[in-house]
Amino acid sequence: MDRLDELSTFLAVIETGSLAAAARRLRRSPAAVTRTLAALEGRIGARLIERTTRRLAVTPAGRRLADEARAVLAAYETAMAREEAGPLRGLLRISAPLVFGRRHVAPLLGRFLDAHPQLAAELVLNDRNLDLVDEGLDVALRIGALADSSLVARKVGEVRRQVVAAPAYIARRGAPQRPAELAAHDVVYASTQPGPTEWRFDSRLGREAVRLRPRLMVNAIEAAVAAVVEGRGVSRLFSYQVADELADGRLVRLLEDWEPSPIPVQLVTASSRLMPPRVRAFLDFAAVELSALPVIRPA
Repeated sequence: MDRLDELSTFLAVIETGSLAAAARRLRRSPAAVTRTLAALEGRIGARLIERTTRRLAVTPAGRRLADEARAVLAAYETAMAREEAGPLRGLLRISAPLVFGRRHVAPLLGRFLDAHPQLAAELVLNDRNLDLVDEGLDVALRIGALADSSLVARKVGEVRRQVVAAPAYIARRGAPQRPAELAAHDVVYASTQPGPTEWRFDSRLGREAVRLRPRLMVNAIEAAVAAVVEGRGVSRLFSYQVADELADGRLVRLLEDWEPSPIPVQLVTASSRLMPPRVRAFLDFAAVELSALPVIRPA
């Protein structure tokens, strides 16, 4: 947790008068605010706010820290205002999934750097969700629900999990009519995470879980797409990963009625306050650029 963000959260609790109200202001869960406050108290070694079921009371130590925190944050805001008056500079560290990052985040990051010649950037492509604070990341693009409720998210689109196969494979083996039939098909199983080889379906038609015996397993999405295009089997992939292949007919979409609800695509940061100008500018730029992408635009 960023130390300035801890102070900002502490002041939000004092100014709003409750953990729930502070959470609403900061767009976080009450549990995340409680954890941040507890971490700060542990670091200080003193109780800052007495909490009961009815009210909060700031302790003498809390009042002293609040005065100092306001001075620190005011100095930070003044420094940031000076930075905002000049050109963007410094290093941006961005994370994104491999395929999406290579196809969509890298090009827009290049355009952003062209517009800000004194800025540098590092793009970390990884299908694992990296911890923003531990890894020193400014912004991450995440596909799926957020496990960390303390993150601040800006939705830019959505994707679906789609079952696909090549027309030649369908002509040879037929098209499954319900998920259970996939167990009898050749499956190209793509996964960058360890776990059971199964696909779960939760749609308006019901729920089904299909245990698979893959004919081919790969840990790289683009290799899976290539194998399916060659007619080696059926696979289940994110819609953005196969958008071009579906558009030009190299792949066919199967079991559309069984597709689960869309999955959000979001830009996330560790905090929305005390954000360096370069990070805020990139977030605003990337949100506009990504929201215009047809591959993640809601259907």
